[in-house]
Amino acid sequence: MATSFDLTGKTALVTGASSGLGARFAKLLADNGAQVVLASRRVERLKELRAEIESAGGDAHVVALDVTDNAAIEAAVAQAETDAGPIDILVNNSGVSTTQRLVDVTAEDYDFVFDTNTRGAFFVAQAVARRMIGRAKEEPQRPARIINVASMAGLRVLAQIGVYCMSKAAVVHMTKAMALEWGRYNINVNAVCPGYIETEINAHHWQTEAGQKLIRMLPRRRVGKPEDLDGVMLMLASDQSDFINGAVIAADDGFAL
Repeated sequence: MATSFDLTGKTALVTGASSGLGARFAKLLADNGAQVVLASRRVERLKELRAEIESAGGDAHVVALDVTDNAAIEAAVAQAETDAGPIDILVNNSGVSTTQRLVDVTAEDYDFVFDTNTRGAFFVAQAVARRMIGRAKEEPQRPARIINVASMAGLRVLAQIGVYCMSKAAVVHMTKAMALEWGRYNINVNAVCPGYIETEINAHHWQTEAGQKLIRMLPRRRVGKPEDLDGVMLMLASDQSDFINGAVIAADDGFAL
């Protein structure tokens, strides 16, 4: 029997969609039939991505979203559903980091990371889930998907980014808590923990001496590409993941082992 990842008729909200993995996830879902809502603070970048998706025959909408602002979250989710209809898939992708030793972390540094990676991710998922739960009471068989983008740094502590590791470890546990409470409403909540992935933001780093040293420490001496996450993202977004709830999937080429 053939397996299909056809997302036709689904609406997906992707946060942090203005660049990097978020942009890749949005294009991937659109290429596989989903109507996508692109969300981030950088609206002009989103408009460029929307044009790219539409030129490829996809359907995309743009909403401004600052995940550190609860009022902005509620407004963005409401606008997304006004523009595109009920959200079937949330890709909870916004994230930031700092690089420093723990003894040098300030309260501002700590809040900067946790406000986006943990607090923001939680309240985005909550806002979307409330609407999914409301619909489930009317359409109990309608599947919904929340995919939290954590990190292999949430599974393995790394030097110089301890606060980031802590924030993503919280996302891992948050995913399990959401899956436990929301599964009864046909909402599957899972987490993806990417390893080192080359994007336009970090591409230069991998050519430096420090970047090359890190690559030599990786299990297969290589850095991933955004498309290396396509399979797991499509599987979790599709109806094929119906029996997968509360899973934390490492997509890190074995680095966290």
